[in-house]
Amino acid sequence: MTDEFSVESVYAELLGRAPENKMEPRLAPLHRAMDILGEPNKAFPIIHVTGTNGKTSTARMIEAGLRAHGLSTGRYTSPHLSKVTERISIDGAPVPDETFVRIWDEIRPYLAIVDSELEAEGQPRLTYFECLTILAFAVFADQPVNVAVIEVGLGGITDATNVGDGQVFVVTPISLDHTDLLGDTTEDIAYEKAGIIKPGGFLVSAAQPRDAAQVLLEKAKETLVPFRFEGVEFGVESRTVAVGGQMVTIQGIAGRYEDLLVPLHGAHQAENAAVAIAALEAFFGAEKPLDAGLVQEAFASVTSPGRLEVVRTAPTIIVDAAHNPEGIRVSAEAIHEAFSFTKLVVVVGILREKDAEEILRQLKESLGDLAAEYCFTQSNSPRAVPAGDLAELAVELGFGEDNIHVSEKLDDALEWAVERAEANDDLAGGVLVTGSITLVAEARILLGKADA
Repeated sequence: MTDEFSVESVYAELLGRAPENKMEPRLAPLHRAMDILGEPNKAFPIIHVTGTNGKTSTARMIEAGLRAHGLSTGRYTSPHLSKVTERISIDGAPVPDETFVRIWDEIRPYLAIVDSELEAEGQPRLTYFECLTILAFAVFADQPVNVAVIEVGLGGITDATNVGDGQVFVVTPISLDHTDLLGDTTEDIAYEKAGIIKPGGFLVSAAQPRDAAQVLLEKAKETLVPFRFEGVEFGVESRTVAVGGQMVTIQGIAGRYEDLLVPLHGAHQAENAAVAIAALEAFFGAEKPLDAGLVQEAFASVTSPGRLEVVRTAPTIIVDAAHNPEGIRVSAEAIHEAFSFTKLVVVVGILREKDAEEILRQLKESLGDLAAEYCFTQSNSPRAVPAGDLAELAVELGFGEDNIHVSEKLDDALEWAVERAEANDDLAGGVLVTGSITLVAEARILLGKADA
């Protein structure tokens, strides 16, 4: 049986490569690796998920629906919260350690061939994300799975996951993020993400900004791909807040699904559910409704760790990986709607490649008077903005020095935030940890949530 150290040693080997935020805009090495490995990218149908926000939650909903229909599934998402094996899931659970290490050992010599060829051409060897993507395809082919839900890492056109050809292309809401790599407008970003759309598939898109929707529409017509857009052919018909989430009625492409319990908070998660149902309908042919009982069963079981996740009570602590301005906005709306806080202490940490100024501006605007105090901190990532720098920026944005605390260590930040929340006279104080996925990941572990 593979031990924890073996998984960690593989992870350390992967981390020795170019990091996740240094993705190479190329696909040729991925195709070369697939050819050498016997084309595992063609061993199963793929539902390919791109977009700016909501990719992982939507992928998890789609996967739950597939499993409810009796299919074995692979799911590839990123980044991970606690352990690298979370990225490659089999039937809803992280790939077993033994399988993760075994398949890596099997493909390592072939990756070395690709590395040598790249270096001979003066190119960087395979990156961390490229290797993980190849590993995911190899794991899914080895199982083998009936269908894989593959989440794009960044963009679409040259993302490593685009070595696979989707049967259904899913585009979640597009907004500004990674503008240094993808473009300064939602139109430019949509062009990158439309790169996953290929002949022979079916496009399902969330509601989009007008310019982004036009790009997706034109790509679908160019590739002769049928398409359905949220708000036009399908969408959320109604939703009400419920204990632990919400009750949602969704009009799909082929059917209407009433009283679905979605155990996640916020209008955005209801919209993700609508996109997921449309994707499932498309996968199964888009001609007849899904079995309503199976849909209810699937959605009632959905979890999305690190997304408005309550990790402790008394006081309530919520962790939320909202790492761009639009993510902050929709999460704040959900907090106002689903929780009865009178005061919120916010713990914030942000990575350097993100738009810290806009994230903080959106936090201040969206949370308003609910956010009584802010604690600026940083994760252990070398890409983390120093806590003091975030605090200085917050002062410039009018947060008010009296409402700001700085703690470079996350455990100290959490301890301070809990004390401040508990000081609320009417016992309705809470803590929100947000700003970067690395911060949320570390907070979950510190608060006893080792699994995701």
